[in-house]
Amino acid sequence: MNAFPSSSVPPGGRSEGVKAWRLRLDAAVTAGLLASAGGAHAAPAATVVDGYRVDAATFAGYKVWKTQNCGGCHGAEQQGLTGPALTESLQRLSKEEFIRTVLEGRPAKRMPAFGQLNSVTTHIDDLYAYLKGRSDGAITRAQVEPLP
Repeated sequence: MNAFPSSSVPPGGRSEGVKAWRLRLDAAVTAGLLASAGGAHAAPAATVVDGYRVDAATFAGYKVWKTQNCGGCHGAEQQGLTGPALTESLQRLSKEEFIRTVLEGRPAKRMPAFGQLNSVTTHIDDLYAYLKGRSDGAITRAQVEPLP
């Protein structure tokens, strides 16, 4: 049985219908995450002590940074390598622009999309809080530790 009504299956067949459905789903997920992101320059809810000890959510963002090897392109200190320096980029990007870039990528600039990864979508606000804290200077070193 076809999961799509016959009128929604394009001439390319069921696989083309699945691709179109997946694109619509991805767009809806991105829109939902962007809607929950708050205002364009909403301050992250990060607690930072001594410049490197952070709350649990911000530490979760740091772990996403590490596990997805973002430093491979953006540098271990977010200083930029083949990708831009995020300590500078996050001074001008809104939270919505940051989320859109991470989830959808920027293929023309070789930035992959991470919207398919639950570990990223679940902690996108935490990742933003970690990187925004680095950009704003509240987090003074790239390697952070969780608050007790």
